[in-house]
Amino acid sequence: MADTKVETIARLAQWKIEGFGPTTPYKRSDPFKIGIWNWHLSVEKNRSVYIRLFPEPSRVSKEQPPLARFVIRVTTSASNRRPYISPIHERLLRSSDDFACPIDISFQGRFVIDVEFLDLKICPLNGGEGSSIWPSDGLMQSRATQSTLRCLSRMLDEAIHADVTINTSDGSLQAHRAILSASSPVFLSMFQHDLKEKESSTIYIEDMTSESCMALFSYLYGTISQEDFWKHRLALLGAANKYDIIDLKDACEESLLEDINSGNVLERLQEAWLYQLDKLKKGCLIYLLDFGKIYDVREEMNDFFRQADRELVVEMFQELLAVWKPT
Repeated sequence: MADTKVETIARLAQWKIEGFGPTTPYKRSDPFKIGIWNWHLSVEKNRSVYIRLFPEPSRVSKEQPPLARFVIRVTTSASNRRPYISPIHERLLRSSDDFACPIDISFQGRFVIDVEFLDLKICPLNGGEGSSIWPSDGLMQSRATQSTLRCLSRMLDEAIHADVTINTSDGSLQAHRAILSASSPVFLSMFQHDLKEKESSTIYIEDMTSESCMALFSYLYGTISQEDFWKHRLALLGAANKYDIIDLKDACEESLLEDINSGNVLERLQEAWLYQLDKLKKGCLIYLLDFGKIYDVREEMNDFFRQADRELVVEMFQELLAVWKPT
């Protein structure tokens, strides 16, 4: 059998060389495939012995050059010689000139070269971080998450084994006790204790429409779209506060902070006070007082002061005095 063939399994390539010495100071393997590239190994002896690893010239290796992370192991036929194990190499490999590993042992005759590929990345031609061709823990987790979310979406949309009815202000929806209980301590308490919701398998959420309630459930099931979240965020904020869904409440507060303007700042300030959203309240006061936008809402201020909580009005005046305090 010719000793130019490289055997591969998984991420390991093994080249068994039967004869290497003074009469054959250079050998090159047949191409072998690991990942999306065909590779070659070569061994040459000048003053030292060098092993080279390089991709076969092709359109793939030119347009998607590999960034390889690998270890080389060399085992000789002599029983008294310990194998050579290289450090971990990480190289961008385009040609045979890109990598040459000197072997600090002298040998002749039969030996075996193992190359274990720890990772292979596609290196972008315009620079930047390479992307691995092999699934990582993060990628596998991402795929599992996506699969789970698809299943949860079907459970909600098709009411698969739904076991609770939600009556809203304009209709009803079907959901699952387990999902609701895992998402909200309030829902959990309803189903743990002998309350009417547990007995009737019905929850009344009459302060929400079916559309906004479906947005709430889409969030709990992990399938909500950015558009639906944006559209229903005030209703979602109320539900998050009512049912003690802390992560949703935080998400709503962050979202409401992002688009404060003169047309909504007073309403946002009311919401911040009602639901004890300190970051949103601070953002509204900074917008009004530090940035001087209070002059843009002078006409709306009278209605605001008549309707706002007394403590909120007092706090606004204290902040106003602090801003206007002469230095």
